Amino acid sequence: MKRWAILTVLLYATALILLTIPVLLVAFGSWAVGGWSENGAGMSLADALQVYRHWFYWLWLAVLVAGQALLLLLPIHRAERRLPARRSLQAPVFVSAFFLAILTFAGLLAVFCAAFKEEGFGMFGFLTPFRTVEVYPSDLQTTVGMLITVLVFWFIWGVIFHKFARADDPDARLKHAVRWLLRGSILELIVAVPSHVIVRQRNDCCAPAGTFWGIATGISVMLLCLGPGVFFLFVERFQRLKPKRSPAETQSA
Repeated sequence: MKRWAILTVLLYATALILLTIPVLLVAFGSWAVGGWSENGAGMSLADALQVYRHWFYWLWLAVLVAGQALLLLLPIHRAERRLPARRSLQAPVFVSAFFLAILTFAGLLAVFCAAFKEEGFGMFGFLTPFRTVEVYPSDLQTTVGMLITVLVFWFIWGVIFHKFARADDPDARLKHAVRWLLRGSILELIVAVPSHVIVRQRNDCCAPAGTFWGIATGISVMLLCLGPGVFFLFVERFQRLKPKRSPAETQSA
């Protein structure tokens, strides 16, 4: 079962890597006012390939892959007919709350970028507890404000999930987690895609980066939800192909 889980995680990582360039080219194509480049030609393939050189891209990919692996802890135990460990029972709650917090934050960032242009990022800086007398938050204050926002959303979603999942059996807990993530990703994309169109039509400088991250997050989490389903397909196929033991063999064992 662990081999099938590893294969599922690898398929998820491969899908994200392969979809990166097409999504970038579509999001920053020449369909908007002025395109993404100075000559209005939009992002080129060479420009899009530069994303693989940024450490943040691989960090985010590692977080997504780790989340997929944690979501598969519970199905592995159930497929192997073992009593799930406590950490595997809490994994769906932990992972779902985290990614729902990221989705909420990404949707809020997309709205801020659409409403306040480049100043959309700075809106989170006003949530920093150590504000100075400056009128506009600094980059450090903005970063801290973003982290605080994610942590607050993570805590809120964690409390909600823990309350609803307390009485659930393990299978229902996983199904609820995947269902909430799928619905959250769809709702976040409904917000992020129009926001991206708005900022691209205005030919904003930095705002499209925020709205695009919302689109990338929604797609990534949506694909994340397919992992448990794909894994169970592998398990069912494996069990069908596995030769059945006769009653005599079972009794002798």
